[in-house]
This record gives sequence, structure tokens and C-alpha cells, in this order.
Amino acid sequence: MLFRSGYSVNYLVVAGGGGGGCNYAGGGGAGGLLSGTATLTTGTLYTITIGAGGAGSGTTGNFGTSGNNTTALSLTATGGGGGAGRGIGNGLAGGSGGGAGDNYPGSTLYVGGAGTTGQGFAGGGGTYVGFLGSGGGGSSAVGVNSTSGGTGGAGTASSITGFSVTYAGGGGGGNFTAGAGGAGGSGGGGLGAGNGIASVAGTANTGGGGGGGGDGAQVASSAGGSGVVILAIPTTNYSGTSTGSPTIT
Repeated sequence: MLFRSGYSVNYLVVAGGGGGGCNYAGGGGAGGLLSGTATLTTGTLYTITIGAGGAGSGTTGNFGTSGNNTTALSLTATGGGGGAGRGIGNGLAGGSGGGAGDNYPGSTLYVGGAGTTGQGFAGGGGTYVGFLGSGGGGSSAVGVNSTSGGTGGAGTASSITGFSVTYAGGGGGGNFTAGAGGAGGSGGGGLGAGNGIASVAGTANTGGGGGGGGDGAQVASSAGGSGVVILAIPTTNYSGTSTGSPTIT
């Protein structure tokens, strides 16, 4: 995209959310979120790359895949960490960290993956309830531990489009009980699976984390949501020149 000389624009840059882990698993961490103001330079071509969400898993005891980075204006928002499946370790680090899974068959208390400073928070973990996963971290809050329901961490509200929209919520943890698992965090986090209700993917273009896998026919986890870049540019300063397929309003 090309812009006219020397003025400030507001930006929101969100990476892809992490996928949830498989069965009794942690939810995926939200994609890292960056917002602020940047000064653009005349004649400079700015390349924007939107990070895809990480895949979930249908294989028992697997990690979800971490989300992909989003880059814009020399900024990099880090993809959300994948959630951990049962008995395999800590959630993965990312923009926001993936949640920890159930610790069966051992006695180790797994912890959530770390978030990236200034972009998101850690996934839930560090406590143990059998057959329950913890929530993935969100851009505004740590994921909730399995002992407290495994809800994904809350995202961040932005009015950069002129309307308040919440982005980058963590995915809910999966569990074995009838019904759903942990709720996704506000900002596109996906619902965790239970026994009878499948996990839900993070919402596209929010960077929400995917829901963790549960029990029975619902062991599979879901993917994280894709990221987004939004630039608020004064109409009189915009050159009208762009490539690719941005939405311009």
C-alpha cells in the first residue's frame, strides 16, 4: 500500500490464534495483539502479511499447532501458542500461550505456555483436575485453570473501525463431562469440547484460539482464527494505491 507524505495512522495488528490440543486438552492461545500509532513515509511500499490460525488435532495426546505471525509496518505480532493434549507437557508459548492439558498418566502439574510481553498472556495450568484442560491465554488475561472451568483468557476491545470489536481471545479447554468444555475468551476464542459437544474454531480475522479436544467422539480440537491488520488512515492522505485484496472503506 502507498501513502502520501509524513502523517500518523492508527493500527491494529493481530496474529493467527493457536489450535487446541487433543483430548482433555488445553485451548489454543490467542494471536499476539499490537495497537498504536505509526508515522508513514512518502513513496514507501508497506507489505502486510496476515497470519493464519494454527491447526487443531484429532490424534490423542497431541499439541495444537501454533498460529502464524502477522507482519505490518515493521511490526510483528506473534502467533498464538498451541494447546497441549493430555499427558504431553506444557502449553506452547506464543503471542498468548496455549493452555495445559490433563496430566494423565503422570503426576506432573503442567503449566500454560508463556505469552509475549506487550502482546498477550499465558495459558492456564499449574493445577490438576482429572480429564480437564485449561484455557488458552488471551490478549488481556491469563487462561483459566482447569480447576476453575478452563475458560479462555479475555481479548481486547478496539474501536479502530468506528465500532467496538473484541479481538484475540483464548480458546477454552476440553473436558470429559457431558456438554461443553470451557468457554472461549471474548474476542473470538473457540469453545472447548466435552462429551457430546464438539470443539469450536477461533473466529476468523480475530486471532482467537481454537477450542481444546474433549472426550468420546469429540476428542478432536479445533483451529485458531486467522489474524487481521486494520489501519485507520485519513481519507485525504490515502493515495488509493494498493495491491492484493485489502478491504478499503
